[in-house]
Amino acid sequence: MPSALPEGEPAPPSGELPDYALKALGSGPFGIYVHVPFCMVRCGYCDFNTYTLTELGVDGASVGTYADVALAELELASRVLGPGAPAVQSVFFGGGTPTVLATDDLVRVLDDIRARFGLVQGAEVTTEANPDSVTPASLQTLAAGGFTRVSFGMQSAVPHVLATLERTHDPANVVKAVQASRSAGLKVSVDLIYGTPGESLVDWRTSLDAAIDLEVDHISAYALVVEEGTKLGAQVRRGQVPAPQDDDEAAKYELADQVLGAAGYNWYEISNWARTPADRCRHNEGYWSDAHWWGVGPGAHSHVGGVRWWNVKHPNSFATRLGAGLSPAAGRELLTGDQRYDERVLLGIRLAGGLLIDDLRPEGASAVAALIAQGLVEGPSALRPRRVVLTLRGRLLADTVVRRLLGF
Repeated sequence: MPSALPEGEPAPPSGELPDYALKALGSGPFGIYVHVPFCMVRCGYCDFNTYTLTELGVDGASVGTYADVALAELELASRVLGPGAPAVQSVFFGGGTPTVLATDDLVRVLDDIRARFGLVQGAEVTTEANPDSVTPASLQTLAAGGFTRVSFGMQSAVPHVLATLERTHDPANVVKAVQASRSAGLKVSVDLIYGTPGESLVDWRTSLDAAIDLEVDHISAYALVVEEGTKLGAQVRRGQVPAPQDDDEAAKYELADQVLGAAGYNWYEISNWARTPADRCRHNEGYWSDAHWWGVGPGAHSHVGGVRWWNVKHPNSFATRLGAGLSPAAGRELLTGDQRYDERVLLGIRLAGGLLIDDLRPEGASAVAALIAQGLVEGPSALRPRRVVLTLRGRLLADTVVRRLLGF
């Protein structure tokens, strides 16, 4: 089952935001995330807020009606943010599998974003996709409609690893999908997962080499997390499959960094590598850099000017609220200054640019020397340009670094 929503205070039925949040909106990048909560099948490891096509009826936010419901939330967003909202710098369609929707519907949602808010010149527009959920014609339609980037859920190039993850795509289709995307003029990213039960170091090297051979612009590599409530979680709990091991995942991360680096990919966030700075995912950089974004869709999270809110999870409840003229928000947080500082440290330290020492509170600045001595933070970067930048070992122990910088 999908993970639970966080706790918070009730969100206003109108969706209105405090004046201070609206005033802050122009102070940084503004992005829009569109959550598409549908998949053809549910993978055993996934706890995202997604539903298979047989789990929902035709009422509410079904595949056929979802674009119209998303447009209703965009209308709400334009009303709440008002005429002073800045042009959108990035749009990200995630899921689920956005490309289970009709391609024309995806373009129609993007067209509405463009009409309501405007897109900055050179805006990044990404959709996630499964390799089996696109065709050369659909990719051409996306590119013609203004999409600039596609991110494929490759996960592995090894059939038995894909089977354990319950991924249904044919590995050969990854090559075809990437080639068709490049022919359409789209930038391409692939996602990989390491630490799957039964995956050897040789298996992981095979997947890395396969991703590199695709000559994509961007590669993400994530350690498998076994979530409560998932099929994989139940299998691990019953002892049917072994739990991922920290040492194994650390060895696979180190291998990824070595192999990707040798192939010309540079890490810019702990789990992300890009060929050039222009190939980085700018939308995700906004999340890591305390930017503003509006999340459209059931269970989607938003942040504007220190206010965070999240939508109701079920697609039909989401559609019902919007149909009644109400915000779909289930709850919200008004972040304090301390909370925002903690998050800037937590997320900023994940980036290759690190954190300015002068922006740290005294307890954080005083911890830097010991972190350098322990090999978790680069010494030269701390001297000039006075930034806290993680070493490879520090990336593996990033949570420890965060605790020290926050004085714990």
